[in-house]
Amino acid sequence: MPAHTVRFKQVDVFTSVPFKGNPLAVVFDADALSVDQMQAIAHWTNLSETTFLLRPTDPAADYRVRIFTTHGELPFAGHPTLGTAHALLESGYQPQQRGRLVQQCGVGLVELQSLTESASGAGGAWAFAAPPARISPLPELQYPALSTALRSNAIDFGAAPCAVDNGAPWLVVRMNSARDCLALDPDPALLAPIVQSAGTHGVAAYGPHDAGGPATFEVRCLMMGGAFGVGEDPVTGSANAALAGLLSAQNLRPGAGYTARQGTVLGRAGEVLVRYDDAHGKTWIGGSSVTVVDGTFRMP
Repeated sequence: MPAHTVRFKQVDVFTSVPFKGNPLAVVFDADALSVDQMQAIAHWTNLSETTFLLRPTDPAADYRVRIFTTHGELPFAGHPTLGTAHALLESGYQPQQRGRLVQQCGVGLVELQSLTESASGAGGAWAFAAPPARISPLPELQYPALSTALRSNAIDFGAAPCAVDNGAPWLVVRMNSARDCLALDPDPALLAPIVQSAGTHGVAAYGPHDAGGPATFEVRCLMMGGAFGVGEDPVTGSANAALAGLLSAQNLRPGAGYTARQGTVLGRAGEVLVRYDDAHGKTWIGGSSVTVVDGTFRMP
């Protein structure tokens, strides 16, 4: 009997150069797969996320996606949103509306727009509209413990550390500079209970670059368990969306938009584009994607 196979692509997100972004596996035509099969595939790929493309149940959506880490399912994540859109468009899909996609996922409908001039945007950069987020400041009583856990005296407490949940919860912490962000060497045993008490799974630390630097901010995402696992994520759309929203809420945003660099300490060169659309009340998080592997999974 012929083996059952499903199509997939492995995509590098937030980069146009293979191996410099955050990888993602995208599995096509996944409606016949069970949750256990999806989780087994995600566990086997051993990537931070694997997505599964399904037929939408909402007529307003172009497609539906389920997002799995090696440990469980997420209602939303940023680099999987962009990477899935890239893979779908590259496969020949034509959006319902030119230059626009609507993704159905655990948090509902997420809008995407092309940052290119082509009709479909295939092969170019795309951006997603950041989902609404809940913002909860970290109690000041925990500031000393946070400094100890991050092993740093360079936290800028003038911008209160906050738990920001847009479907993927992060504790966002501002450092005095990009250099201080890059120098972080946290103690996982001390940091884990702090991020867990805040209802998050990790710290999204950021610091401003000097004028003329490679980006406006340097970002690092330090994962401390839960569905994210443990380690450092190369480039993180949800965390950058959380940061963009918090900057706006704290009146710290740098004009109508900015760029963020992430993955530097891991040898990556992720580039995230952030644009504020005040007229429509949206924040766009964007970047390029490139396909590295194109093939099929053989199912047992």
